[in-house]
Amino acid sequence: MEAAGSDRCRLYGLLLSSGGVAAAVATGGERPLGIAPPGQVVCPGACVALPGALAYGVASVSGTILAVCSCTILPLFAGIYRMGAGLGPASAFLYSGPAINILAIVLTGAVLGPEMGIARAVGAVVFAIVIGLLMHLFLRREELQKVEAAAAMSEPEVTRPLWQNALYFGSMVGILVFANWGRPADPSGLWQAIYAAKWTLTGLFALALAAILVAWFKVGKWRMLIASLPVAVLAFALPEHPSLAFVTGALVLSSLTATGKDDDGELREWFSITWDFAKKILPLLFWGVLIAGALLGRPDHEGLIPSGWIAGLVGGNSLWANLFASVVGAFMYFATLTEVPILQGLIGAGMGKGPALALLLAGPALSLPNMLVIRSVMGTQKTVVFVTLVIIMATISGLIYGVLFG
Repeated sequence: MEAAGSDRCRLYGLLLSSGGVAAAVATGGERPLGIAPPGQVVCPGACVALPGALAYGVASVSGTILAVCSCTILPLFAGIYRMGAGLGPASAFLYSGPAINILAIVLTGAVLGPEMGIARAVGAVVFAIVIGLLMHLFLRREELQKVEAAAAMSEPEVTRPLWQNALYFGSMVGILVFANWGRPADPSGLWQAIYAAKWTLTGLFALALAAILVAWFKVGKWRMLIASLPVAVLAFALPEHPSLAFVTGALVLSSLTATGKDDDGELREWFSITWDFAKKILPLLFWGVLIAGALLGRPDHEGLIPSGWIAGLVGGNSLWANLFASVVGAFMYFATLTEVPILQGLIGAGMGKGPALALLLAGPALSLPNMLVIRSVMGTQKTVVFVTLVIIMATISGLIYGVLFG
């Protein structure tokens, strides 16, 4: 029960921080509704369109610094898509965010073998690029219509230099990464040292964000100081419950942005978009996670569909076994890092290595709640194409891996 509560708190923390970053992406750029050409992606806050190859390259490895799951990547995806990122790079980012978590890849190699860890890392990067390119190819007509519509829009004046926006977004990404840093399997080494200092690092990035809000967003010094007092009191009085201070800080930030008095109203728009994301995403996530959890369960807890049945259907390296593993992985919800112990148990019950890789490549990037939210952001057609591409490519990769290493 304690572990489940910890997972829920961590999920809520991820949603809070990623939702705030996503809203800042949508408002921090100088053209909140601008559209980049389909082969490009908007650089948040700087109104810079990256060339096609660079856009796909950046999007395909973005997950190495974002330790997020298939649900908590959604506000970030919605933010860059709203900003006008091309469908291809945005889809690559949507896949890579949860799929290329460096901690999960290291854990995969340590628990399931180095060949599985390498295959997961290489497969995830290649998947992100190929899926992005195919999404652009299949749906390029709609993307060209977006570009034509954007051509008629005027380019607003840039009010902050690039270096200020880089520090602004960097402070929020730092909070997102370190506040949600998971406990590593190895109780020693660099990852454990970072985990032990995660709340100190989060606090330093929060102080940097507070200084930026005062310096560049005209939040009064005394107003910031008074608003921060409850957070400081909770952090020092209850160090064994750091989530309380974190949630209080999120509420304080919401209050400051909702009542912001900057000249262009960017703070109030930031709050408005964050609230809009919450209303769109949280209800769908709630019901999606509830249904997926009831059917497929979670680590150490069986769902309505016993894991033994699943393991029995994914033995060997047949086309059916790999396809079934891909589909089950696509609909099942995996919290960050939980896919590895789940797979360890399934492999012990007879799951083939090919289907195991197929589930690893499809599972962390997709889930039933993830699909529901993607549909609300980019429509049914694009969602079906995206999900189908992930399942097909995971199946093919599993077949190839099973032949080579099975």
